[in-house]
Amino acid sequence: MPGPVQSIERAAAILRLLAAGTGRLGVGEIAASLGLARGTAHGILRTLERVGFVEQDRDSGKYQLGAALLHLGSSYLDVNELRSRALNWADALAARSGEAVRIGTLLEGRVLVVHHVFRPDDTLQTLDVGALLPLHATALGKALLAHDANAVAAVRGTELETFCRRTVTDHRELSRALARVRENGWAAEVEELSIGEAAIAAPIRGHGGLVVGAIGISGAVERLCDARRVPDARLVGYVRDAARAVSREFGGSRW
Repeated sequence: MPGPVQSIERAAAILRLLAAGTGRLGVGEIAASLGLARGTAHGILRTLERVGFVEQDRDSGKYQLGAALLHLGSSYLDVNELRSRALNWADALAARSGEAVRIGTLLEGRVLVVHHVFRPDDTLQTLDVGALLPLHATALGKALLAHDANAVAAVRGTELETFCRRTVTDHRELSRALARVRENGWAAEVEELSIGEAAIAAPIRGHGGLVVGAIGISGAVERLCDARRVPDARLVGYVRDAARAVSREFGGSRW
């Protein structure tokens, strides 16, 4: 069995030290309290600051716990933050693809739609913000299922609901589909939720590769797919580009 990771233990100790106090602590104070070299303590603090777990006061240079720790007790990402960071990229994706764009995140075993950009034409459309979609029958849901253990746990052992003839309801078949999503970097559904409708989605990642949501387009099968019902590679590229751009907003620079 592998042993403990010392850097993580030290980071946890710093967080506990800051949580135990009522004020801010300097690098020297933290290093002395934990018996660390000043450079080691500073390096860990800079990393914790980068992911939002600690904040540095500009005037004193001292550190305190960061606002990001408040989110750890929540069951889902602050939807306002996800929406605000993805807003411009969602608009651009709608304009580029000519299709409706939705952004979703995991909520209680389903996909919560936190932002919806209408297809840029004059057709009558219904706003989906606040809608809860099934994980197994949507491109957004599959993008989350393929990378989020909490999403997988939410559907494990459950009866997968049938929406259309093509809805995947067998858990083994779904597992194979999710493996392809991980391999390809994007997810799709073709008439699995609604007859005549298709969708393409890709995960949005944050620091360390953590998936915090998904972004995708949806529209008529004949617009999103070729004659063999395979998603258009050009549209897939647009979706993946948008997902990478939003991921960079969350610190997921490698994606």
